[in-house]
Amino acid sequence: MSAAQRAAAPPPRSARGWLAIAAGIAAYLVCLLAADHFASRGEEEALGVATWALLAAALMRLRTERAAQVLAVVAFATLAEFTGSILWGVYRYRLHNLPLFIPPAHGLVFLAGIALWHATARHQRALVIAAALAASGWALLGLTVLGRLDLAGAAGVPLLLGFMAFSRNRGLYASVFFLVACLELYGTAIGTWRWAPTLPGLGIPDGNPPAGVASGYIWFDVMALLTAPTLLRLARALGGRAVAVGSASA
Repeated sequence: MSAAQRAAAPPPRSARGWLAIAAGIAAYLVCLLAADHFASRGEEEALGVATWALLAAALMRLRTERAAQVLAVVAFATLAEFTGSILWGVYRYRLHNLPLFIPPAHGLVFLAGIALWHATARHQRALVIAAALAASGWALLGLTVLGRLDLAGAAGVPLLLGFMAFSRNRGLYASVFFLVACLELYGTAIGTWRWAPTLPGLGIPDGNPPAGVASGYIWFDVMALLTAPTLLRLARALGGRAVAVGSASA
């Protein structure tokens, strides 16, 4: 095994241990959404502080490379959330804001997806096939029998299937799909957020939630995995330059 492969390998942990991590994060997110359903704006901010603290504690236990990926996910997700919710209005949160807990929650979803991926490593093919069938079935139902026509959501499913078919991280993306599907169904059911009936300005019918919504989450993950190494090298280079300048000044 090369040095790069050793750096990328997860720390030794049993499948049961990984599953416990995934379940613990998922349980926290479910409780978070339930609490936000009744929260005032100030209470929602407190939930945000608690979620950022939890993510920070998790980051302290990760390898530098993995922590960089998580932070990249948070950055890309925050940009997409602001664009999709605040600027475009494709969906709206209960208080018509971007809750403080949403950016770190994206990082936690990514970590839960990684944990579920490792927990099901021996069954990756079955996991990917199940995710592909579930996404395809959801899209078909949205085009036929569900209460709202989900044309926009169905359009996102091929992208999701492409990620799972051609990426070496297909097991991660399948894991994230299942987590996102459950959280989206739960979050919209209790009214934490709601998707617009049509895409604003385009008039394309959309589901609540859309079938292809997980493709957006997976896009965050794809971009994070692609850019995190470069961003980490840049940070190390800037840090080394700062140290050199400080030494020269001394």
